[in-house]
Amino acid sequence: MPERTSYDAVIVGGGHNGLVAAAYLARAGRSVLVLERLDHTGGAAVSTRAFAGVDARLSRYSYLVSLLPPKIVRDLGLRFAVRKRTVSSYTPAVRDGRPTGLLVGGGEARTRTAFAELTGSDREFTAWQRFYGSTQRLAERVFPTLTEPLPSRAALRAGVDDDALWHALFERPLGEVVEETFTDDLVRGVVLTDALIGTFAGAHDPSLRQNRCFLYHVIGGGTGDWDVPIGGMGALTDALADAARRAGAEIVTDCAVTGIATDGRTAEVTCDQGTVGARRVLVNAAPRELARLLGEAPPPPAEGAQLKVNMLLTRLPRLRDTRVDPREAFSGTFHIAEGYRQLEDAYQQAASGGLPVSPPSEIYCHSLTDPSILGADLVRQGYQTLTLFGLHAPARLFTADNDATRDRLLAATLAELDTHLAEPLAGCLAHDADGRPCIEARSPLDLDRELGLPGGNIFHRDLAFPYAEPSDDPAEGAAPARWGVATTHPNVLLCGAGAVRGGGVSGIPGHNAAMAVLEEG
Repeated sequence: MPERTSYDAVIVGGGHNGLVAAAYLARAGRSVLVLERLDHTGGAAVSTRAFAGVDARLSRYSYLVSLLPPKIVRDLGLRFAVRKRTVSSYTPAVRDGRPTGLLVGGGEARTRTAFAELTGSDREFTAWQRFYGSTQRLAERVFPTLTEPLPSRAALRAGVDDDALWHALFERPLGEVVEETFTDDLVRGVVLTDALIGTFAGAHDPSLRQNRCFLYHVIGGGTGDWDVPIGGMGALTDALADAARRAGAEIVTDCAVTGIATDGRTAEVTCDQGTVGARRVLVNAAPRELARLLGEAPPPPAEGAQLKVNMLLTRLPRLRDTRVDPREAFSGTFHIAEGYRQLEDAYQQAASGGLPVSPPSEIYCHSLTDPSILGADLVRQGYQTLTLFGLHAPARLFTADNDATRDRLLAATLAELDTHLAEPLAGCLAHDADGRPCIEARSPLDLDRELGLPGGNIFHRDLAFPYAEPSDDPAEGAAPARWGVATTHPNVLLCGAGAVRGGGVSGIPGHNAAMAVLEEG
């Protein structure tokens, strides 16, 4: 039960962004209540023993960290760390009838050799270095702005200070620059994948949603690196919950919020335990859920487009490409059916209402970088985890029969992986205490039901470019608008992924909502 009848701030949702906001506000001396409908905090950033009787704590939903600013870790005194992966990616392929692939990582010389062996020259590697050198400069200039008041479009462009790069990533479909820069189909596909994580779009989509997704995937930390959370994702949200409680925030779980009423100055939040008053309400839920709680018309429907699969193996499978150690191949991102043409074919097939014939997906092994998520016996026996994220699986494909469609897509995805293995993956799967294979899959509709993600959209809605729209002047008006967390109600703020500069495991919307509250006093 809440301890009080009224608070300076009530936060709806105990996911990582809500916990960041709670910690900042409580540290500033505000009275803060967090209400979470589940029996635990963490939202999509949790660690779970997913398989009966098996001592493995998997990052069940979100699984890698890139966008979390070190500033938040320092400000809140979090006991949390990440570890870098030595290999960026491995993409298997068949060329001239023989198994081969592209390993990116292990040093510049080794990566250059891998490109040359696959493509026959240094051209693609030189283009790769030039392209990602540009995105790193972009990251260095854009990432620090994410925890500052929202810049205007003109101000962000001036900060980027590279008109050609701005035009390529902010104004033209990403497919154009990919095709102009690279010639090899596989290399093009590896680049494009960062534009399609949870985003159903083609390379030439005129909406540029693929560009926005790509941007957030290459600017994290000012480097674009995707790091492994030590102890799993739950280590981050557990640390955030501890920081919020230490600062004085009150967290109530098993307490679903059912309504919000506001006159713009004060608000009332109704939950399973009754009604509490608040000066401000911060909503760590999707805009669809906010509209429902306010009794307002919902925003345009959102749609997720991914299959999420968690596995535990007794050992890693052997590869058909015998030049590569599986421990290297799976320690980075292992791309499956993600050549450039394959990605476009899969998109067109899904857009036409069918499952992709060769489902694209990517895998990585958390336990190779961080074995702490496994019990000592499993580590000693050589067990490993695999996390698979499937692309171009829009929610619309699952509406007729979610379970059957999910099972068909999972089977097709694993069959596609098996084409690059020297042995079937099924023979490497561990079994739980009941004798069942240690594998679980989640469709977009599963994520909607379990986490309240609208249509399973991991970003809550389409990502936005990290600037104010040209018609707005962020220097004018109230603090929530300046920080990109405003709603139509002055004292109700978005602090989740649906805020401007939301999406991913970042804490940025939570930080920005808290800054907006503190700025207004």
